[in-house]
Amino acid sequence: MSPIWSNRQKQPTLLKTVDTAAIPILVGKLSGVFGVKGWVKVFSYTQPKENILTYKTWLLSHNGDWQNTEVLDGKLHGKTIIAKLKGVDDRDQAATLIDTEVAIRSEQLERLSNNEFYWAELIGCTVLTIEGEQLGTVDKLMETGANDVLVVGKDCLIPFAQPEIVKVIDLDKGEIVVDWTTEFC
Repeated sequence: MSPIWSNRQKQPTLLKTVDTAAIPILVGKLSGVFGVKGWVKVFSYTQPKENILTYKTWLLSHNGDWQNTEVLDGKLHGKTIIAKLKGVDDRDQAATLIDTEVAIRSEQLERLSNNEFYWAELIGCTVLTIEGEQLGTVDKLMETGANDVLVVGKDCLIPFAQPEIVKVIDLDKGEIVVDWTTEFC
């Protein structure tokens, strides 16, 4: 199972991550310890959150470097994700990992079909109006419940609604064309 959203309205399917070819893709953060045998609590950025467990190798950030770590076991425990990592055998070892970022390599992501995108693919794209005016660059996306929102610069929030507002996404050009006006930004 892929860590992507399914949308019934034929909107793009998206993943909450950060991605470039050289930077690992963030999928979560180790948030606490669980028990005395080295299990860790995981705050997952994937949707649904338990999809983080589909990746059997995680990259953990340690002193600015990424280290491969094998996930031996993991499960949803109530509303929390817990995982057992190779080499982490007691509570004290697990405690040293609190606040560690969890990432994966881009090749671990499932290939998407047409009209499906990972959030990471949209971050950094130039946003243009249908008239060709540049609104800025996508800094991030955020989930609002009704639909996702492109955050362009400090003050420009554009609903990610296809085809009503988002008209064209050209990842090769790094451009997103929207039916939006500069007055809204």
